[in-house]
Amino acid sequence: MFYLPANPYLVTIISFFSAVLLTYGVRETARKFGYVAAPKSDRWHKQPTAMYGGVAIFLTTVLMYLLFVPKTTESIVIMCGSAFLFLVGFVDDVLNIKPYQKLMGQLIGAVIVIGFGYYLPLTGYQVVDIWLTVFWLIGITNAINLLDNMDGLAAGIAAIAAFSLALVFGVNNQNSELIFIATFIGALVGFLAFNFNPASIFMGDCGSMFVGFLLSSSVLLSETGGKSRGIFSILAVPVLILFVPIFDTTFVTVLRKMWGRKASQGGRDHTSHRLVALGLTERGAVLMLYGFAIVAGGLSLMVNRLDVTQSVALIVLFVIGLTIVGVYLSKVKVYEEQEAELAQKNNAVFGFLINISYKRRIFEVFLDALLITLAYYAAYVLLTAGSLEQSANWELFLKSLPVLIIVKLGSFLVVGVYRGIWRYTSIGDFLTFTKGVVLGSVLSVLAILLLYRFQNFSRAIFIVDGVILLFGLVSSRMAFRLIRQFLPMPLSADGRRILIYGAGDGGEMVLRELKNNPEWNYQAVGFVDDDPLKADKVIHGLKVFGGNGSLPEVCREKQIQEILISFRRVSPQRLAEVRKLCRDNDVELKRAQLKIEPVDFE
Repeated sequence: MFYLPANPYLVTIISFFSAVLLTYGVRETARKFGYVAAPKSDRWHKQPTAMYGGVAIFLTTVLMYLLFVPKTTESIVIMCGSAFLFLVGFVDDVLNIKPYQKLMGQLIGAVIVIGFGYYLPLTGYQVVDIWLTVFWLIGITNAINLLDNMDGLAAGIAAIAAFSLALVFGVNNQNSELIFIATFIGALVGFLAFNFNPASIFMGDCGSMFVGFLLSSSVLLSETGGKSRGIFSILAVPVLILFVPIFDTTFVTVLRKMWGRKASQGGRDHTSHRLVALGLTERGAVLMLYGFAIVAGGLSLMVNRLDVTQSVALIVLFVIGLTIVGVYLSKVKVYEEQEAELAQKNNAVFGFLINISYKRRIFEVFLDALLITLAYYAAYVLLTAGSLEQSANWELFLKSLPVLIIVKLGSFLVVGVYRGIWRYTSIGDFLTFTKGVVLGSVLSVLAILLLYRFQNFSRAIFIVDGVILLFGLVSSRMAFRLIRQFLPMPLSADGRRILIYGAGDGGEMVLRELKNNPEWNYQAVGFVDDDPLKADKVIHGLKVFGGNGSLPEVCREKQIQEILISFRRVSPQRLAEVRKLCRDNDVELKRAQLKIEPVDFE
């Protein structure tokens, strides 16, 4: 069949410029005929935006496929199935069809691919594997559709996933498949030039359906996907390549069910929305998710380069990190309080799930068991040459691991590791963790000495294991505080403008409380302090202004509406001066205690 021989790099470049031209044409046509998406309460965009950007992605991919891709039965089948899903999505964009009708279209697309014998050989039972593949194709298609909730998110994540898949094809010397996916990458990146924040065009369901189905079905072409040597590679590679949409879909579905909402219902409660609610810009949230996708894609390449146990260890570590982030994001308030109460009354499962969610100690115990396993494994890998699984040390590791888990968890319990609250982890907790790790290591050595006479075991293993475990323990407990530093809770942008009087521990505590309680509707502008040594310093990004003589000028310049006194010990003379200043400048004075209370001017 006809095609122009080309290398993947050239194909990607040509596809990119073709997508740019076609996206521009589609955008201008949509604007001319009024095909624009109006802002809605459950959608993120605030301006009318051109629709049908998926038409440009589809046309670019098809055109480049016809010109450059060697025609094989596999690629033709995948293109036909993806084209059918494009039509289903286009009909949905135009007529807004029912969810079950879209599902029927997705099933037909899956049948087109599976009918020609392409499926994930996971279990060895053909019927089971076929249904698992149906679930995979439909699940990823809908995951990309749900991910299309913020400018540039779905297209960018899909491009990163496609690039990761292209690297897998390249490593496996699958040149035809590599060129096939290269046309798709160029189409996505060309569209992204118009779709990244601020987006001037949306892909719509026609785009997300096409992109999701093409991605999920292209995985079947990979020799580590559909023709692999082992079930781990079959499953790990595609899941890692598409980890971000899988994570977001699972996260949103679970939380919506907990709050009594329909999983198919639109809303501003996705991972990206919660990141913005934590203080990131829209671009920052999207770029952070890009970063997660890149890390997951890199792990997918390592799966076939490392031993299975090493790959599992890295994946478990990655999943632990994402789980901690997910737990933190789940605490972000995205539903109105009345809606939450209504959901609690209407959903009998809600109370049970919330009750379980408070059993954080169970989560901590399971997490620590994983950390103990990973640390012990890492110590063996670092200190033993060659493959651990192929050496005699593997048997030592397996038979001693249960002992270490029991002994160290018991040690953590004894010293009080499970008494702390993560968000308030401090130096005192660090000392507790150190005592727990040291006690656990000593008791583990004694237990192995009694059980196995320490025969063939290395003392160095337990020293390195203890260091790694302490690092993992501290990192996991400090995770919430680190996330809060990188993703601080934003103060209300349109709240009352305030100065915090006192740039000490009390002032920092007040600022933290304001960030944790945005419903108070305060916007902290800075600190003010009478100590000249603190002037012009910065606390959590806010400047400290000098209080002696410059306070009236600061209030006028920064349009201050309130001053919060953050400490109790203020001299009567100074308090009288501040009261007079507030009266003269029409500024309200309050004292920040357990709750914010007005200060009497009399």
